[in-house]
Amino acid sequence: MDQIEQLKEQLHKQEKLASLGILSAGIAHEIQNPLNFVINFSKMSEKLLKDLTEIVEDNEDKLPEADREDLDDIVADLKENMSKIAEHGERAISIIQGILLVSRGKEGERLPTDVAKITKEYVWLSYHAMRAKNKGFNVSIHEDYAADIPMTTAIPQDLSRAVLNITNNAFYAVWQRQESEGEAYKPEVTVKVASHDDSITVSIADNGVGMTEEVKQRLFENFFTTKPIGQGTGLGMGITRDIIENKHGGTLTFDSKEGVGTTFTFTIPIMKR
Repeated sequence: MDQIEQLKEQLHKQEKLASLGILSAGIAHEIQNPLNFVINFSKMSEKLLKDLTEIVEDNEDKLPEADREDLDDIVADLKENMSKIAEHGERAISIIQGILLVSRGKEGERLPTDVAKITKEYVWLSYHAMRAKNKGFNVSIHEDYAADIPMTTAIPQDLSRAVLNITNNAFYAVWQRQESEGEAYKPEVTVKVASHDDSITVSIADNGVGMTEEVKQRLFENFFTTKPIGQGTGLGMGITRDIIENKHGGTLTFDSKEGVGTTFTFTIPIMKR
């Protein structure tokens, strides 16, 4: 009876997660339109600023030198501001497209995939989600993405889910240690993506609480979790291993030491259509 009740509770959680996914997809779709306007108007304003600069240059002899210097400074600041608006707007659009891909992608559909891009986007998505839940949370994120990583045929919505599961655990581990050790502890997460002759490797390491021997043995068991009730389903790592090993023909390994930290590494073969 206890097992039945536990399964019912987990099913209820999965239904809530499915509803949340549908809601997130709807919100993402609605946000994308105003973001497109922001990006387009910033580009239009940049063009108008260029036209204004040309007019000022044509009438340069009519302006006092002091005013000319002030104008140059203002124009430079405006250009930088608009560039940042466009840059961060494009990043937001990229994240939204990733969310929509996860929610709309056909089950098991393989597409040309930029593994480094997906990894970066979902590492930061996980970070901001953790920050939203825990206002005092912060961490140094070290990123190393090789420049020569080729595209591979993969299931992007599943691959992004695997990255998110691992990264969520990494941030939770450093947050736990931060809560117990205070300001003396400096939380860090290191993300590396590299390619070899026929494979791509993703490594996500943290200096968090690490795992006990029991946790290591039970890590991939369904419904096993070290998180408090309501914060973990105990399904994430089992799903992650299935995504990497069964769906992509890769390998998933981990190394962990209690009180030192944990490193997860997964490798998937490079596949072309």
